[in-house]
Amino acid sequence: MSSIKTDRFREALLAERQRVADAIEYLHEENPGSPDASDEMPLDNHLAENASITLDRELDSTLGENSEHVLAEIDAALVRIESSAYGICETCGKPIGEERLEAIPWATQCIECKRRAERA
Repeated sequence: MSSIKTDRFREALLAERQRVADAIEYLHEENPGSPDASDEMPLDNHLAENASITLDRELDSTLGENSEHVLAEIDAALVRIESSAYGICETCGKPIGEERLEAIPWATQCIECKRRAERA
């Protein structure tokens, strides 16, 4: 890709990286304990309340893990931009469509290879 196009994607990736990092920080601030920290739950709570608290913690944990994964993918995409490998499918070596990169700027596969991988 030309430097003009990669500059646009670099900016989009950096903005998304900041958004994801902020979301991770928020999750950590809201839930500093681990999802299985049952000692924080009062013993006199109703069973359903305890289940609700546990579910909330599990959801936050899952969201945090997913966000960490996306952050790693964004960082890898930024490295690919610097090494001039950005926008090239890691499976077939063909260019990844610009529409796909606009939708998912950290994509590593062209749409055809991604579809094949999902069917397998």
